[in-house]
Amino acid sequence: MKSTKLALACVAASMLALLATPAQAAITITEVAPWGSASGYAADWFELTNTGSSSVSITGWKMDDNSNSYSTAVALNGISSIAAGQSVIFMETTTPSTTITNFLNSWFGSSVPASLLVGSYSGSGVGLSAGGDAVNIFDGSGALMANVSFGAATTGTSFDNAAGLTGGITRLSARGSNGAFTSAGGEIGSVGAVPEPESLALMLAGMAIVGAVARKRQR
Repeated sequence: MKSTKLALACVAASMLALLATPAQAAITITEVAPWGSASGYAADWFELTNTGSSSVSITGWKMDDNSNSYSTAVALNGISSIAAGQSVIFMETTTPSTTITNFLNSWFGSSVPASLLVGSYSGSGVGLSAGGDAVNIFDGSGALMANVSFGAATTGTSFDNAAGLTGGITRLSARGSNGAFTSAGGEIGSVGAVPEPESLALMLAGMAIVGAVARKRQR
């Protein structure tokens, strides 16, 4: 009996500590479509998500592909900050106004989410290869903030990294999983879908542990 009460108390205290501790902002690359340049909107794209609980300024941030170098990275344009829990899209294009409009129409038709932000980048040597490549995100000082690499892509289906992995990713988006859906243009992905925030995931995991211990106690 005492050990059960102690376990419950420890778990509860741990959850309170987690919730009381200021969550760290974390930018992850949650989706990549290296085949976008062959689509109707003609632009590769990737998604960044802030999995923390405070907004992140991305002013001065840059991206590079598998040359993995800040010296060859190009600026991220059109979005200055990412709110807590928000997912934003960046597209490779020199004509952002037209390309972004075509992209949104292709994915959402007439039902474009009002809150979805789409930025752009362009420059020499940063095109994503559908045969395999990488996305590297650097802050203004050149520090690497996020990185994924991937092999050959499946045209029309994005890479899904809702898990927030760093390094190699292989999972493809699947309709109904992690917010993925079939776009108006027939592509599969989760454009703008927000993964479960880290703090909420931790709280739910803790509640599950508490529940499991409680059920064991009742037996």
